[in-house]
Amino acid sequence: MTGDVSPMRTALTRAGRTIRPSPTAPPIRQVLADRRDLVTTARQRAQSPLTTVRRYAVTSPGKLILILVLLAVMCVSAGFYASTTLEKRTETLREMIERTEPLAEASQVLYSSLSIADAAANSAFISGGLESPELRTRYSDALATASSSLIIAAGTSQEPGEDTTSAENREINADLQTLAVSIPVYSGLVEVARTNNRLGNPVGSSYLGEASSLMQEKILPAAQRLYEQRSLAIADPQSALTVPPWGVYVALIVLIVALVATSRYLARRTRRRFNLGVLAALIAVVVGTVWLLASGLMSVAATNNARIDGADPLRELTSARILTQQARSAETLSLVRRGDQADLDRTFAQSTAEIGRTLDRIKSDRGDDDGGPVTDAQLYNANFVLNQWKERDAQVRAQMSAGNFAQARLMTVGDGPNSTAKAYADLDRALVDNITVTRKSFRDDINTAQRVLGYTGTGILMLTLFAAAAVVVGLIPRIREYR
Repeated sequence: MTGDVSPMRTALTRAGRTIRPSPTAPPIRQVLADRRDLVTTARQRAQSPLTTVRRYAVTSPGKLILILVLLAVMCVSAGFYASTTLEKRTETLREMIERTEPLAEASQVLYSSLSIADAAANSAFISGGLESPELRTRYSDALATASSSLIIAAGTSQEPGEDTTSAENREINADLQTLAVSIPVYSGLVEVARTNNRLGNPVGSSYLGEASSLMQEKILPAAQRLYEQRSLAIADPQSALTVPPWGVYVALIVLIVALVATSRYLARRTRRRFNLGVLAALIAVVVGTVWLLASGLMSVAATNNARIDGADPLRELTSARILTQQARSAETLSLVRRGDQADLDRTFAQSTAEIGRTLDRIKSDRGDDDGGPVTDAQLYNANFVLNQWKERDAQVRAQMSAGNFAQARLMTVGDGPNSTAKAYADLDRALVDNITVTRKSFRDDINTAQRVLGYTGTGILMLTLFAAAAVVVGLIPRIREYR
């Protein structure tokens, strides 16, 4: 073949036959272009769904679908997060009022009752001979109250499913076991001492001394540790509850910003000022946010009041009452253990001095605020009675130093107006009254915080689910416009 001959006009020879191109066949360039288009189409069909979605997402309907899915997920997620967080706070408040605070109260009553029983046993012993019915009744009632409080603390020490192997629970269980085993031993020793005292046997004082040692060195420390653990169980979650749920606020605000941005985007794209679905969703989320803002801040304020006017002074007053029982035990034991005067006098002085500092601390924490369950008049009365007690105890010490033990015993356990027993009883009564009103204030504030928060979590969840549905209903018609 020679010369420049067009390929379309060149005869092709195959197996002895000459094949000439049809004069009506399309040009070869067109055939090749068609083949390239077919290959391109086949490749596009064979592309991954992700590539297809990515290409569709940059189109106007694709953007609207993406916005719809994103807003719906954000609404549902924010609702469930708010509901979970707020329900957890409500459950913490409920557990505090139904379980944690009663356990702390039972532990406080347990310690105080044991101290009262010990002081009553000592007073009955030093009164000589057959003790008075009042002291006997005081001892029996205090021991019975301690036993019932121990049952409450032991019966609800753990909830079902709670970890009983933690260090805190092991310590609590060990203290409960110590109390359950030692209290019957103590009461048995007191009964032996009482019997020998009635018979005039000097060995009675030894039994009473052993009983008091068991109480002071083993039983009361276990009861005090138990109370401290229960108090911490109130303080720790309460501190967390005084902080607003900032995470929920942030989630709802981000959702509001997203809805506003979507509304502006639709206004530019569709030439419509408002989209009713997005507008309804925005109103629902704003209502939920305002609801949370009001109920959340009110709940935080009530919890904070419960801490300032309730838990903090309650802890201080309980400590003061514990110190009161310690001072009374040291005072009565000084007439039983006449060879241990210096240590017992030091214990009494340190305990009463700490009581005074505690009362002053409560007053200074109140500042110039006249509100709260504990008033200045109540604190003044407690301080006045405390000073009376210290003055009368000093008179008892003077009688003992002069060797007038009969007069010292009468001034310690007698029912006269100038006896230390009356001053002690007045101070204990004043502290109990303040503890009662403070505890009531604490429980009222926690109940208020719980009621205010109430159904906020469920309400916000319902509003956000409505917002998700409204977004879907509002955007689907706009998406269909592109078909």
